[in-house]
This record gives sequence, C-alpha cells and structure tokens, in this order.
Amino acid sequence: MPTGTIVKALSGFYYVNTDCGVIECRARGRFRLDGVSPLVGDRVEIVLDPNGKGTVDIIHERKNSFFRPSVANIDCMVILASAVNPITDPFLIDRVTALAENAGCEVIVCVNKTDMDSGDRLFEIYSTTGYTLIRTSATTGEGISELKAAIRGKLCAFTGNSGVGKSSLLNALSPELDIKVGEVSDKLGRGRHTTRHVEIFSLGDGAYIADTPGFGSFDMEKMEHIPKENLQYSFQEFAPYIGKCRFDDCAHIKEPGCAILGAVKKGVISLSRHESYAKLYELASQIKDWEVK
Repeated sequence: MPTGTIVKALSGFYYVNTDCGVIECRARGRFRLDGVSPLVGDRVEIVLDPNGKGTVDIIHERKNSFFRPSVANIDCMVILASAVNPITDPFLIDRVTALAENAGCEVIVCVNKTDMDSGDRLFEIYSTTGYTLIRTSATTGEGISELKAAIRGKLCAFTGNSGVGKSSLLNALSPELDIKVGEVSDKLGRGRHTTRHVEIFSLGDGAYIADTPGFGSFDMEKMEHIPKENLQYSFQEFAPYIGKCRFDDCAHIKEPGCAILGAVKKGVISLSRHESYAKLYELASQIKDWEVK
C-alpha cells in the first residue's frame, strides 16, 4: 500500500502526499467507530481504487496531536513574543512551552519586533530555560537566517498573541506565501467566507508549517490538560533538580528543602518561570479527574 503524509483535510477528504504525488482520499468507516479521525501531519497507508482515488486504511502511531488546529506529529513549536505593541505576558509563553514539552515538541522562542524594542527582559527570562532563543524582526531581517536554520527539515507550528507579528515573520521566511498582515492569504486563495481547514505549507529549505488558513495561532483555551504532578516535567530547566527535594512528593511551591525553589533563589531558574509554574499548578489542581475527557 502507498504510504504518505496527510497535507490537507477538507470536508471529509484527506490529501495524502506520496511518492506518486498528492492523492485525494476518504477515511475508512471504522475510524469513526473507533473514535479516531485522521489528522493533517499523520503518516498513513492508503488503498487506491481504479480511478486513482484512495482510502486511508492505516494511521501510523503519532508522536503527538493537538485539538485546535487539528494536527499531528509536530516537530517544533515556534513561539513569538514581543516587548512592544503588544507586550507579551510571559505566562502566555509558559502555557505554550508547557504544552509543547508535554507533547514532546522542540521549543523555539522568538523575541520579535526587535526593531521597536530589543525585548531584553523577555530574553533574560528565557535565556535560562535551555530553549532555542532568537531575536527576530521582519523589518530589519534580524534573526531570519538563524530561524530558518533552526526549523530546517521540521514540521512546525507558529503561535503567539494577536498582533505579535506572526504573518510578517512568515513572509520574511517565505515571501512567496504573500500573507497579508492581519488578514488571510489572497495568494493561497482563502477569503473571509471560505471553509476553514488545516493544511501543511512549505517554508523552503525543508521546513513546513501546519496551520489553518490565515495562519491562526494554536488555541490555548483548548490546551491538553497536564496533571499537576506532571507539570514539573514540562519546565525543562527544572530537570536537574527533580528528585533532589527533601520530600518525595514536593510540589515545588513553598515546601521546605525544595531544590527547585533553591535554584530560583540563586537565580539559576527564572522567578518569572517559577511563578508561571505555580499558577499552572494551581489551575491544574482545580480540575477534577472526572472533568478530564
């Protein structure tokens, strides 16, 4: 059976990129019975009919999947932030990094719009995390080549608060996309009233972006629930200190003898990052097991 990757999903049709080209497919009915739907980014095996159409027969194991947009097998989450017009709340960044870490995604933090503000405070916070950290500006071109190199060969998702400059940065990475800033892309043939769907687009140099028309951000209100006891593993700079606290069940909030709090006090872990952890821990504590689907 031909094997390929789903590069677009629209109105019950799945477009699978194979060695023989892109093939339009339907999905086996059993997927619906099993409560499973093929997603853009899925590696699949298909069965061809005499007319050259196909049926998605097997979905290979996913390394991750997301709800909105509905995509799978993301290699890298590129998070855009800025210190001006609008100013990004670090807590928003930390919610996304936690989601990405939990899903096994690489994280790149771009401090964007550096032509207007260098974003030194944001840069300072994330310089201790171990994430790839890049200053970028679509206006001056700062960081564009560095970002291109960092995402080469990867399926990426770009996200950030509204107005942070995602469209401008994507245009700088791949001018042929011709995305209108603040609007959807005319070049890609999507207007305000067209059906929304998810698709993979090439950014050149073997890099791809999986997103919805207009390149909307990941919906952070639909984040996967991370149990409070697992949150510590979603902050990678905590890793050297996990298991070294006085108490085995340490929540790393205010317990005596906490190794992570000790690292915060020494400035090895950013106070801002720990504050985000504590806030996410409190939010996770309010969710009951029966509320998690």
